[in-house]
Amino acid sequence: MNLQIALLLGQDGLTNGSIYALLALALVLVFAVTRVIFIPQGEFVAYGALTLASLQLGNRPGTLWLLLGASALVAIIEVGTALRIGRPRRIPRLLGVYLVAPAALAALVWWLAPLKLPLPVQILLTLALVVPLGPMLYRLAFQPLAEASVLVLLIVSVAVHFALSGLGLLFFGAEGSRTPAFSDQSLDLGVVNLSGQNLWVVSASVVLIFGLALFFGRTLYGKALRATAINRVGARLVGISTTLAGKLSFSLAALIGAFSGVLVAPITTIYYDSGFLIGLKGFVGAIIGGLASYPVAAAGAILVGFLESYSSFWASAFKEVIVFTLIIPVLVWRSLKTRHIEEDEE
Repeated sequence: MNLQIALLLGQDGLTNGSIYALLALALVLVFAVTRVIFIPQGEFVAYGALTLASLQLGNRPGTLWLLLGASALVAIIEVGTALRIGRPRRIPRLLGVYLVAPAALAALVWWLAPLKLPLPVQILLTLALVVPLGPMLYRLAFQPLAEASVLVLLIVSVAVHFALSGLGLLFFGAEGSRTPAFSDQSLDLGVVNLSGQNLWVVSASVVLIFGLALFFGRTLYGKALRATAINRVGARLVGISTTLAGKLSFSLAALIGAFSGVLVAPITTIYYDSGFLIGLKGFVGAIIGGLASYPVAAAGAILVGFLESYSSFWASAFKEVIVFTLIIPVLVWRSLKTRHIEEDEE
């Protein structure tokens, strides 16, 4: 170990930690608003990376069919609910939102996919395909169980993870994919050379984190999410729809996951099940933050990135064990510090 190797490992740790920080923030957001420990967060990373890779190869991505199938299921449920509660006038709007709009998007992607599109357009199409899956997933799996216990929601979350992982294998296959770097430029700082892709990852992560901070602090919907996270009953009393808050939180989580997949795809080969391990490392960061503090969760995720990077040098065979062992002292410390409250008392 010398200074140059230490700086190179630090560069990798900061890059990976930036991705884990984004995922940790998404996990904290979803848990705070809906009480769901969102295990499938990593699947959105894999879907984002593999969708972008398919578009760059001129293929029609499998998420196109997943979007159509999910939208059809949601449309059936919403139309049935509207008929059951006696509001048939809502049906045309529901069909427009859940059938016509996804079908139009799918048709656009079907037509544009074989073309050699600029990278920004491919990224926009990737996000347009993957992000709507977030609120649809909430409507199908979690909204009917919104008042269930955290344990039940966790079991459902694990089941959704396995379902999405299996669908990823069906739509994308077992082969891994890797996209070209956003930039071939590099920054030479003497003893260390910073690649353009690493700079893109770190800078884009910082911009997205600041964007989320502005969203929560300056916008009406952001303040509504914060209110729901603090007190769900109080939010309902002042007219905030917890259902809308849940859909919005899942939309933001899907956006963060898909965007993280776009950023990480040029750095490492992504397989249909690669997102699970990436999401777990973001989960470690979220646990360090107590699934409540955004700054502490982001700092913990960056710590995970550095720990993983330096562990790969000293004990590469055990780097995953070392990273996930970090969660044990954190849980012990929090169990000793925090007074236990039964869920019925909340």
